[in-house]
Amino acid sequence: MPAEPRSPRLAVLIDADNASAKIVDGLFEEIAKIGEASARRIYGDFASARSRAWIDVLAKHAIIPQQQFAYTTGKNASDITLVIDAMDLLHSGRFDGFCLVSSDSDFTRLASRIREQGVDVFGFGEQKTPESFRQACRRFIYTENLLPAAAANGAELVQASTSLQQPKAATPIIKKVISQMESEDGWVPLGAVGTQLANLASDFDPRTYGFRKLSDLVRKTNAFDIEQPQGGHLRIRIRQPAAKK
Repeated sequence: MPAEPRSPRLAVLIDADNASAKIVDGLFEEIAKIGEASARRIYGDFASARSRAWIDVLAKHAIIPQQQFAYTTGKNASDITLVIDAMDLLHSGRFDGFCLVSSDSDFTRLASRIREQGVDVFGFGEQKTPESFRQACRRFIYTENLLPAAAANGAELVQASTSLQQPKAATPIIKKVISQMESEDGWVPLGAVGTQLANLASDFDPRTYGFRKLSDLVRKTNAFDIEQPQGGHLRIRIRQPAAKK
């Protein structure tokens, strides 16, 4: 029998100074959708109050801490060590992708350098993360979407009033993607729209707007028609204004 294809091998590098320990369960659940977290390292001064919360979850997720004492102020030894380790791991040739967990724009060049080598980078950070870092990653996931409160059952993750953005805010970028796709009658496959959204905006995620599935988000915007032909896949088109009588 042919061997089963191996999951992509990932190196997970966490900046403890710029990531909350509250995301850890959701973080590794999300990473598991991408591949296998083969290397798991976290960088910070775990004697400081900011990073101390990570100590309680390290063993549960087999994360190896890289202690960096703050000997002086204004110098971030943790960032430097993370970058050095990332380059060592990159040149080992053992990894198919990197997961950089930080909201710090200082890692923009690192992400770009790894991708120049033909290796995927997946970023994880708060919504405040500068666009330069978000766009340097193949995909960027907001850590607010990984918190336990965002993991409710059902189609709607959170109430519209508490989601990061309102559903209607997604309408312009979805329309832009549809307008870029070739179609004789205006209908395009929803799956293809999702793929193109990820290519156009690395941080696009239906969960940001309160929904687990793109189809549920599309319906909530009330800006698109959606249908599923018998035996076919979901497809959508931009809803046309009703003709005036």
